Amino acid sequence: MQAKFKKSYRFAARTALYITLYTTLLMSVFLYYFSNLEWYYPLVFSVCIFLFSSIIIQYNVERFIYKRVKKIYDDLTLLESVNLAKGPITTDMQTLTQEIDKFARDKKIEIETLKVREEYRKEFLGNVSHELKTPLFTVQGYILTLLDGAMDDKNIREKYLERASKGIERLGYIIKDLDMITKLEVGDLSLNMEVFNIVELVENVFDMLEIKASRKKTSLIFDKEYPNPIMVNADKERIQQVLANLVVNSIKYGSEKGTTEVSIENLIKNKVIVRITDNGEGIEKIHIPRLFERFYRVDKSGSRKEGGSGLGLSIVKHIIEVHREKIYVESEFGVGSEFSFTLEKAE
Repeated sequence: MQAKFKKSYRFAARTALYITLYTTLLMSVFLYYFSNLEWYYPLVFSVCIFLFSSIIIQYNVERFIYKRVKKIYDDLTLLESVNLAKGPITTDMQTLTQEIDKFARDKKIEIETLKVREEYRKEFLGNVSHELKTPLFTVQGYILTLLDGAMDDKNIREKYLERASKGIERLGYIIKDLDMITKLEVGDLSLNMEVFNIVELVENVFDMLEIKASRKKTSLIFDKEYPNPIMVNADKERIQQVLANLVVNSIKYGSEKGTTEVSIENLIKNKVIVRITDNGEGIEKIHIPRLFERFYRVDKSGSRKEGGSGLGLSIVKHIIEVHREKIYVESEFGVGSEFSFTLEKAE
């Protein structure tokens, strides 16, 4: 920093030297012709002129530069440049250039981030609109058909009312899941931490989804026998929701007469990892980075046949992250998929 400080005075010293040489020469000529010239007169005069010129030039140049640099700082501060606002104002051009370059790079990154977020926002709003519009128009169509006279036919009336009911049920799923994911994202959903047996919870989820699995002849199995309980510390209700979502997805995208296998392994001393594996169609690598986005669907049409809100995996990710745990996905297209997440092991 000292080297930079001295370097800033070179301009003033060099300019003062030129002025000193010129005025000393002029004074020497004047004294030579019009007065007695002692040898030390030019020396004293030159030293005085040099010091005075250096001080005046440096002071005026610094004031001149400072005013303009301060204006640059003020303009940047208006753009919320926090680093520049907190730091002292420098008149060193190299330092200023570096700070301006850093500011420009930061702003470029910020603008690019905002563009990405804007695209995500547009896509999200479009997805919300589409997801709500589809069941809403379906329900409206069935009701209008009934009002136009189809209600007089008992068979049609019952069939259309059942379909309208399914549409309303799907709307309920979407609204309920949107409310939950909003609470998860803003941190309003508190966890009810307790110690429970994760093996027993998986068995409960298997029982709950047995009928759904039987429709596709999917086998819900453990990878091995678990004679002893495996105790974990987490929100039991939320983890059940995670397991249910992952097993439902496994059934939905699994092969006919396929298997959904759950395994529970010790990861490290105080962690276990729960794996849900299927031998279904798998997921192409291009989709994996976006799997946990809201409303993102690998299959744009087939998944709607099974219903759901399109928010399941996003909710799963948020629940696991609220527990300060990790969730992973591995998949090979045409072979199958494996979703896994960690949990804290109870002492």
